[in-house]
Amino acid sequence: MSGGDDGGTTGPAGRPRADTTVDGEGRFVVRVALPLPASARPRLLLQPRPPKGQSEPSQRRAEETGRVVALEPAGQDRWRAVVEAAPALEEGRWDVYVLGAPGEERVPLLPGLRDLRVLVSGPGDDRVTPLAVRIPYATKDGRLAVRAWLRATHAEAGRIDFSGTSMTVAARLFGARLGEGAAASLHRRGGDGAVRETALRPEGDRDFAFTVDYRDLPADGGQTGTGAAPAVWDVYVRPAADAPRIRVARLLDDVADRKTVFVYPSAALGGVTARPYYTVDNDLAVEVAPTTGG
Repeated sequence: MSGGDDGGTTGPAGRPRADTTVDGEGRFVVRVALPLPASARPRLLLQPRPPKGQSEPSQRRAEETGRVVALEPAGQDRWRAVVEAAPALEEGRWDVYVLGAPGEERVPLLPGLRDLRVLVSGPGDDRVTPLAVRIPYATKDGRLAVRAWLRATHAEAGRIDFSGTSMTVAARLFGARLGEGAAASLHRRGGDGAVRETALRPEGDRDFAFTVDYRDLPADGGQTGTGAAPAVWDVYVRPAADAPRIRVARLLDDVADRKTVFVYPSAALGGVTARPYYTVDNDLAVEVAPTTGG
């Protein structure tokens, strides 16, 4: 259970605060207190957030491209909406609003109680693909939003163990099976196309583990001095020799943004340090950065 301590009440400037619950079927329920007459017909709007640098769409455009769900009466001044699992939300971030009467401005919702206990159990064997994940969360500016992932194939990262200059990752495949020639691969961001592969240790037809030796991951251009720029190596798995690569990520729990929550130790390698981390999309990566001179 996470979120605020006054779910269902109003927030700053009279903005309504919503409680959310995710169930085992992938639906999530939104409950909000709104002092409206029983004859009102409020609606819930899930609006896809525009890419960074683009302006927010008009309300009309948001209703056309977003998901609109009726808010039904659920008691005195209380309303309830159920966002069904299908159709799946496109991958990205979705801001949550209330729509009132036609012509009224959309009102952003504030996060109240978020009951995400069903998500904490982690990945099970009965997940269907394409994998559709939706996690309600609080944005940095205090609004309610939903982080959605939609992936035809997925490699779910599990436990990460550390030993000196290496890390060992346990993971599970969804939408694919391990075959001959399976390997983990790390791809350095940038234009040089550098790739490092490491063997997989299968633990069934979907579970596996692999070890990454940080010493195999040079900074950009192979430099290791203090003048080298940090290099980021994105982690993938190729389930068979002729199969497309699959991003390794951690999506199947209740954490919408792992980057600042899961902080892993760095390893010093003589001139550089290496550390794994999760990106803003919860994908696994390794950063190799010059050691700061003292």
